[in-house]
Amino acid sequence: MKKILSYIWPITRKFPSEFNGTLEISYVNGKKVLDTKNANYSYGSLQKILEIGLTKVNLKSVENLLLLGLGGGSIIQSLRETFEYQKNIIAVEIDPEIIKLAKDEFGISPSNTLQIVQADAYEYVKTSKNKFQLIIIDLFIDTTVPSKFFKKEFCDNVSKLISINGELVFNIGVNLEKDTEIASSIIDNFGIKFKFYSLKKVNGTNHLLIGKKVS
Repeated sequence: MKKILSYIWPITRKFPSEFNGTLEISYVNGKKVLDTKNANYSYGSLQKILEIGLTKVNLKSVENLLLLGLGGGSIIQSLRETFEYQKNIIAVEIDPEIIKLAKDEFGISPSNTLQIVQADAYEYVKTSKNKFQLIIIDLFIDTTVPSKFFKKEFCDNVSKLISINGELVFNIGVNLEKDTEIASSIIDNFGIKFKFYSLKKVNGTNHLLIGKKVS
């Protein structure tokens, strides 16, 4: 019934979050989505944006994937169902309420091939000893990526976790006024070990960086 009614008007439930303010689970046109006050977090436009990014990388060579920023888990759904990626994923999410909603509302639960870690991604990449062939960075608080994730220390720590010829998809922001400047700074921070190119205005809004570690 909720799905049917959602074609007439959205049906929304709200959940308080220490990190993200108010989280909203809504049925919109028959589909359940996760939003914050000003942004889609999962199963809407964001899912489409990251799917476009994933078409630019070689998932067949990926044995171990790191996802920084779980959201409701829509990109995990995309990886499993759309891209048929069935190997290991480690997902890092700072917000316990989002982890709970991902499980309760969208069926995203830990398994033999999915580990969900509640942690600050900035701290996680400092200490992880794993190597990954793909890292997806999608670290929003509402519509903003905290500036610490653009800094050299974070980029250096991410770089250490990526195998040679491994790849990176970095969602750097929504309708950024200085997106070219920010993208250039991030590319400089990763240095000569990486080759990057930009995808601007993906789905009309987001700027993605696609990188490959070449040395």
